[in-house]
Amino acid sequence: MAKSDTKQRILQTARELFASQGVQQTSLQEIADRLGITKPALYYHFASREELIRSIVTPLLDDGEGFLARMEERAEVEPLELVEGFFDFHHRHRKDMMLLLTELTTLAELGLIDVVLSWRARLTCLVFGPDATLEQQTRAVLAFGGMQDCTMQFPDTPVDELRAATVTAACAALGID
Repeated sequence: MAKSDTKQRILQTARELFASQGVQQTSLQEIADRLGITKPALYYHFASREELIRSIVTPLLDDGEGFLARMEERAEVEPLELVEGFFDFHHRHRKDMMLLLTELTTLAELGLIDVVLSWRARLTCLVFGPDATLEQQTRAVLAFGGMQDCTMQFPDTPVDELRAATVTAACAALGID
């Protein structure tokens, strides 16, 4: 089996076990046992639990950062396009986002929560400008945080239906058409 195949199997198994048991309650030995590999073989691919967790959430963080950077590079951003793009991002990463939310302590220790929380400030700035009022800032927190929650709260809803309902609600919270 190729190195990259084993690495992907480790990531998938870790995701499943972390989601069902929690990060702190899942040992690296348990991941290795589930895969039928030795713990040293697991360490060959991931030097530590921290590296394994980072490998799971890094694609999500990179995608989110890329989305925001693309929006920030533009001279003008249509709020509806921003809201729709943010929904699409969260829907694409809803499983790993659930991991982030259920393991806030672990992820805070890794410095990853600060990154995700900073996105809301950047989104607020994109919608309302750098001098957003407290009311505008709270609207943005409700809208963007609520969008994130909707992608996880309604996993069995058809994506088009969920997207339409979520985007409409977020725009209402933001006070935009």
